[in-house]
Formats: sequence, C-alpha cells, structure tokens
Amino acid sequence: METLNPLVWNGKEPELWNIANEVVDPEIPVLTVVDMGIVRDVTREGDNITVKITPTYSGCPAMEMISTDIKAAFHRKGFNNVSIEFVLSPAWTTDWISDYAKDKLEKYGIAPPPRSTADKNAILGKPKEVRCPQCKSLNTVMISNFGSTACKALWKCEDCKEPFDYFKCI
Repeated sequence: METLNPLVWNGKEPELWNIANEVVDPEIPVLTVVDMGIVRDVTREGDNITVKITPTYSGCPAMEMISTDIKAAFHRKGFNNVSIEFVLSPAWTTDWISDYAKDKLEKYGIAPPPRSTADKNAILGKPKEVRCPQCKSLNTVMISNFGSTACKALWKCEDCKEPFDYFKCI
C-alpha cells in the first residue's frame, strides 16, 4: 500500500481513505486524487459516505470524471450511498501535492512544481528554474505556457534536447 498524502489524511477512516487513494487522476495517471490533494476529506455517517474534493483550478474538465471514478471505487467496495461535495475555499494549491507525489511526477517525466508556491526568483527578477525530469539539468527553456493540459507548461531541456511538461505552480 502506498503512503497516503499526509497533507490531507487526518488519520480517521483509513479504509475510506484507502479507497479514495485507488482513484487515479485522469490527466496524470501516475498520481491518485489523494496524491494530488484533490480529496480534502472522507467521512462516514451511517451508510452514507461523503467525499469532499477541490478542483485544481476553476473549470477543471477532469472534475466530473474524478467524481464518477470516486463513486465507482466506493461502489466496488460495497458503499452505495456516496456523495461528492465540491469545496472551493480554500482554493487548491500545488502545495497540496505531497513530496512523494512530486517525486512520482518527476519519475513519470513531468517536472513537478517547486516545494513551495513562493517563487522567490520572480521577486528577485530571475528566470524560473525548472529541472529537466530526464537528465536533471537546469539548462531549460519554456516553449509554451500551455502544455498537454491547462495546468502544465511545455518546456525543453537545452542539454538533452528533450521536451517535457512542467506542472505549473499555483
């Protein structure tokens, strides 16, 4: 069993959190919705299960599929009364992605966001430093502010010449 995202799991209802942790992010299949910090809480009241989720950004097209996949995962385990509640405040941030998940992103070939959303280079007038997930070089350039999904940008490594997605810091 993989480690649950410590940023959201409160130690309660491990059975329910483990079920939620089986649901992969439809846009980044190497991560679960718990890894991403999308699942904010899972509670049980009698036979009723409530899963609170926060979209990664307003209008995220994957949220409907995520909701459907969460319900299906619980149904497969015998929980039939499952409701999904959208929590919009506080807004999701890349800080909610666990370090474990950021490591999985990089191994998958996507440059993860920095360990904190505070981009000090912007304050100092320095360019953003994005490490190539293939060769680990910092000699990289942004090709497009938009990558394979709206939450990613397209970058290229000047050393190994490989293009890669960078998960934007939000």
